Amino acid sequence: MAKSPLIKANKKIAEKLYGAHHAVADTVVSGFNSVADKFVDEFLTKDDESVEEARKRLSEEERTRKEESKQRLEEQQERQKDIIEHTHVPEMPHHAHTHR
Repeated sequence: MAKSPLIKANKKIAEKLYGAHHAVADTVVSGFNSVADKFVDEFLTKDDESVEEARKRLSEEERTRKEESKQRLEEQQERQKDIIEHTHVPEMPHHAHTHR
């Protein structure tokens, strides 16, 4: 079954667009990473720390903050649960309802 010239042309265009899209995406990501590395180097490194070491440290600090936050939330939920369980709420007196 022979393909029409239009189908062949569309396929070539699609392949070129696909390649161009990936080239642009790679350039954008590379540019972003370059800017991010410069920012980390300028503002977030400590002493003679490399950018890679700073990124690892920052990642570890973020992981630690998340774990601590999760632990504080769990502790708060436990305290609330204990308060609810140990709070005595007097029962409401039951009144006979009269219908008019």
